[in-house]
Amino acid sequence: MVNALQWAFGALIIVACFFSAVYSYRSRRTKDGRLRGLYASRMNISMGLMLIFIAIIQMFMFTGSSVRVAVGAVFCLLGLFNLFAGLRNHSHFTRLMKQ
Repeated sequence: MVNALQWAFGALIIVACFFSAVYSYRSRRTKDGRLRGLYASRMNISMGLMLIFIAIIQMFMFTGSSVRVAVGAVFCLLGLFNLFAGLRNHSHFTRLMKQ
């Protein structure tokens, strides 16, 4: 059971990393500022999810040491911040795209 969860979270990390790289590339290559912001916000959402998944693996899937829990907590906080900022910016740039 634990092994299956590790594989599932590992796959989710790889998918989130892939989408983060794709949106980073797209945001750097586009000329339109609104699209650039929209792609950057999607990159932040993907990166936030990736960091949260890494934190879950660090904190819950292995034997708990204080260093591992501290690193997991830092990754979780960074991931939540990226997720919040990405969702906020995504709603802002989506409204700009509709105008």
